[in-house]
Amino acid sequence: MDTIFAVSSGAPPAAIAVLRLSGPRAFDAAALLAGTLPAPRRAGLRPLHDPANGELLDRALILAFPGPRSASGEDLVELHLHGGRAVVRAVEAALAAIHGLRAAEPGEFTRRALLNGRLDLSEAEGLGDLLMAETESQRRMATRAAEGGVRRQVEQWAERLLQLAAQVEAQLDHSDEDDVAGSADSLDAIRAEAAALAQDIAEVTARPPTERLRDGLRVVLAGPPNAGKSTLLNAMIERDAAIVSPIAGTTRDRIEAPVVRNGTAWLLIDTAGLTDSSTDPIEAIGVGRARAALDEADIVLWLGDESPPPHPTFLWLNPRCDVPGREALPARDIALSAVTGEGVDALWLRLDALAGDLLPPPDLIAFNARQRDLAGAAARSLSIAAAQHDLLLVAEELRGARRAFDSITGRTDVEAMLDSLFSRFCIGK
Repeated sequence: MDTIFAVSSGAPPAAIAVLRLSGPRAFDAAALLAGTLPAPRRAGLRPLHDPANGELLDRALILAFPGPRSASGEDLVELHLHGGRAVVRAVEAALAAIHGLRAAEPGEFTRRALLNGRLDLSEAEGLGDLLMAETESQRRMATRAAEGGVRRQVEQWAERLLQLAAQVEAQLDHSDEDDVAGSADSLDAIRAEAAALAQDIAEVTARPPTERLRDGLRVVLAGPPNAGKSTLLNAMIERDAAIVSPIAGTTRDRIEAPVVRNGTAWLLIDTAGLTDSSTDPIEAIGVGRARAALDEADIVLWLGDESPPPHPTFLWLNPRCDVPGREALPARDIALSAVTGEGVDALWLRLDALAGDLLPPPDLIAFNARQRDLAGAAARSLSIAAAQHDLLLVAEELRGARRAFDSITGRTDVEAMLDSLFSRFCIGK
């Protein structure tokens, strides 16, 4: 395996640039530049010289982390350089000239940590979200996942599943053992526990997804042509993102505007006016995209005078309350004027209140779409197992649930079920 290197502290120039090396030649390569390395996990100041010509490159603080107890699971060295571009380029050029070394690919340090068992797939996903976090709620949720919150939840489920699988296998293969129950009552207990585990999983997967924190709550502004959607979008984000015109049908495509308010990420989406009578093929495409946006929306802001289309979370707005005769209309949630600014702050307050029910709870684990789909597959297998009367069919469904759990974390341990079986039922004594 190649030894890789890359700056891990951000693009220079900076006060300090941390350049990491990871792989079988990390210590040898660092020693070629520094002469000697400090004791493991102890910082040491060393001059760095180009092995090709002996030229002084920099004076760096060096730390060495022997594998497997390192961030990547293999020998790893950190060179804390002065953060000028020329310094970093010179050290990278010297390293690139050493046989067996190459520049790292994006995410390769984390990929090696995953392959070497230093973190699982769910932790790697959390780390990726943490690097992209822009709000405090995003940081907290990503930190919880990166620190193993999802993994611990899945491991709790997997432990219960292993106990079930051990009981089933014991009845199938070791029913002659005195300490293995083989009665119908035992099968009923297995089925009941499978149903209970499926219900516990379903409760977690029913929580709001992490994508709403990461990507922002999708708020779609919808209504007929010339209802004031683009004007309201501009007023809400306090800049001109959408073209405003008295000409009907000005907005032909979806206009997306991300914004962060009070620690919550939002994605506001302006859409083409909804109409069933358009003869313009381009406008018809825009209407189709508007309807698709409604299907994907977390919240719909409806600006039409007709009743809003069905959606689980919507606000019916009176967007032109400054126009005589429209000051107060029945059944509207909020009266506002994007022209005068009246009601815009009240709209944001209502959105903040709705966000509390649509975002993952701050103190609980939430799954991303991949994890949620796999956990749902495990729950379905357990539910099917709970309805079976044939132990062979129960065992097969439990194996399916186990595969789903292993896919969430990216790990597979085929011996785990046997270990549980032997330890709990004293088989093989």
